[in-house]
Amino acid sequence: MIKSTTIVAVKKGGSVALAGDGQVTFGDNTIIKKNASKVRRLYEGNILAGFAGSVADAFTLFEKFERNLESYSGNIKRAAVELAKEWRTDRVLRRLEALLVTASSEDLIIISGTGEVIEPDDGIAAVGSGASYATAAARALIKHTDLSPAEIAFEAMRITADICVYTNEEIIIEELG
Repeated sequence: MIKSTTIVAVKKGGSVALAGDGQVTFGDNTIIKKNASKVRRLYEGNILAGFAGSVADAFTLFEKFERNLESYSGNIKRAAVELAKEWRTDRVLRRLEALLVTASSEDLIIISGTGEVIEPDDGIAAVGSGASYATAAARALIKHTDLSPAEIAFEAMRITADICVYTNEEIIIEELG
């Protein structure tokens, strides 16, 4: 399990929001940064991506994913599959320790180094140490409120930060739609 940060994405209607906390930990017990940005816009601002895991590894994966987006004209599914294949089979890449959540206004995808490209059924995706908390909170909020995806992602992250020691309340949100 990756013990660092939480990323949650919520897709509802034609909108999607991706949120991440800002905490960077070193080892199991030291916080070295409180306001890091782990979410970003890719492909001319039309794709959102967030990561949990090693920062250097994630940046390498972001670069490769963005190159795939360019190669496949912004087709997020095709870019994700190609990244997962390369990540799993390349001798150097397969040692990278990170998980990615990627989103467009049409698609929401989790990408892992074990070759998984997962599209959640319910429009909620989360990775990192607080993923289960963020998923549960987002599911409850999407079912029982009329909040926007950005508001749901924000509240899910706040709830997660109250529970998970690897997640803080310095929340950064990007949204599309």
